[in-house]
Amino acid sequence: MRVLLADSNHSVLHETLMQAGFACDLFWSRSATELQAILPEYDVLVIRSKFKLTKEVIDSAKHLKCIGRVGAGLENIDVAYAQQKGIACINVPEGNRDAVGEHALGMLLMLLNHLKKADAEVRQGIWLRAENRGFELKDKTVGIIGFGHMGSSFAKKLSGMECHILAYDKYKNNYGNSYVEACRLEKIMQEADVLSLHVPLTSETRYMVNSDFIRTFKKNIYLLNTARGQCLNTADLVAAIESGKVLGAGLDVLEYESVSFEQINAAQLPEPMQYLIKSDKVILSPHIAGWTHESNYKMSKLVAERIIENFKS
Repeated sequence: MRVLLADSNHSVLHETLMQAGFACDLFWSRSATELQAILPEYDVLVIRSKFKLTKEVIDSAKHLKCIGRVGAGLENIDVAYAQQKGIACINVPEGNRDAVGEHALGMLLMLLNHLKKADAEVRQGIWLRAENRGFELKDKTVGIIGFGHMGSSFAKKLSGMECHILAYDKYKNNYGNSYVEACRLEKIMQEADVLSLHVPLTSETRYMVNSDFIRTFKKNIYLLNTARGQCLNTADLVAAIESGKVLGAGLDVLEYESVSFEQINAAQLPEPMQYLIKSDKVILSPHIAGWTHESNYKMSKLVAERIIENFKS
């Protein structure tokens, strides 16, 4: 079996595959056009987010039997069409769930304790204690939308913080446990002090969080998004921050990211993004919540093992 690794990953990925007898080619710097030209030569393709696998690209891969995505989401792959052609699609959401859960918790604690603002002030010789008095997470209600690998990991990290955790997942049943109350979305909107998004990007979730959605919350809330940038309307978030409905936001993902998540055009950022950059109520990170050294290894290892398992069955 010939494997094309089109994106850079931890070396454990190709090393594990080669030990199992697969022939691996590391073409990490190829363009989409070059990729499509050489795909007919391969049985397996491993990607991250750099490439979009449309019907046209999949049709060009005459011998393709398996696609491995080193990550959680599969939105850059036409999964239904690939499966229709008998191509297995593999992803590894459990590989970076701990990283995402920890990152979301870190962002939340940073917001509650005004750490971004306080840090910047101290560096300027400004020493304001009362003005930077924070809030404790204990006894707060955290609402989680999407209770897959990422949402459940965040809940587990929160479980020792003595807060009330509500979770809503439209596609799951019986997912409550000793520290999470499974509930309807309406209950989260009535009771949550914090909202955290852990949903994939689909036609259903694209711009799910907008002005109408935010206004439905009874309390003023803190908002976290470590899912996908386009699940949240940035202009509507800005309006909610300005009105005080959103007290603070932690955003690891942005509406304006490139498709590959690898860059953002700083010279052409729209006004809402400029507002977020200047706001001390907003914590920003460059889509790295699930991108720790540990998760890089775990995801690469898991993808390799699942590709091997796929050809055993």
